[in-house]
Amino acid sequence: MAAPRGRAMRWFANIVLSVIGVIFLLPLVWLLLASFDSTATLSVKWPEAPSLDNFLAVLTPEISLVPLWNSLVLSGGCAIVTVLAAILAAYPLSRYKSRINKPFLYGVLFGTCLPITAMMVPVYALFVAFNLIDNMFGTILFLAATSLPMAIWMMKNFMDSVPVSLEEAAWTDGASAMATLRLIVVPLMRPGIAVVFIFVFIQTWGNFFIPFILLLSPDKLPAAVSIFSFFGQYGAVAYGQLAAFSLLYSLPVLALYVLVSRLGGGSFALAGAVKG
Repeated sequence: MAAPRGRAMRWFANIVLSVIGVIFLLPLVWLLLASFDSTATLSVKWPEAPSLDNFLAVLTPEISLVPLWNSLVLSGGCAIVTVLAAILAAYPLSRYKSRINKPFLYGVLFGTCLPITAMMVPVYALFVAFNLIDNMFGTILFLAATSLPMAIWMMKNFMDSVPVSLEEAAWTDGASAMATLRLIVVPLMRPGIAVVFIFVFIQTWGNFFIPFILLLSPDKLPAAVSIFSFFGQYGAVAYGQLAAFSLLYSLPVLALYVLVSRLGGGSFALAGAVKG
């Protein structure tokens, strides 16, 4: 049995964690209740007449559908470009040992420490010089560049789990390095690729600063930027519509988080791939 002092500390820890949980839960409760309240304010209260008016007001092409589609294009395009580049970069780092591997990886890690606000001034000048301002493809490339350092680290860790002996057997049969990467390594690390894809997608989905600076046309702005349309002049805010839009905006992310948790709980099915 636990000592009285140990039980007291456990009860104290449970109380502290419960208070922290309630603090994080209150904004979510307000978000849910305010989305069904046409007269919502900042206070957490049950709607007097629950309705779907807020959802009907935001479910228009200009307010939600086009911005959500732009977010999907930016996030999906960024994730695809990042995953492809990360696979090609992680393969030599995982399979070929060299004295420059570790310094290169540390240099990649240093790239994640650079503040994006400091980088945007030269990046904006570069985009102006190449006429890429207000260009979706150019924005996708820069978003992929900012996501690539962490993606390379994650992809290398997943790739290290694939036995090199499988590739050596393919090399003996005359397969090239790119063929073994495409036919052996990539199929065996599909769960890892999916995790990296979803990680980059979620990170880009909530990115506000980069699209806000590089995209100018209202019909190209993602949902993370267009959410400011609910904030009017002189501090006026449409709280109910803001809550409804936030729920719609969060649904894809919640679905991907569930997918990440399912993929993260499994492991690579490599049993039996290598003969003893």
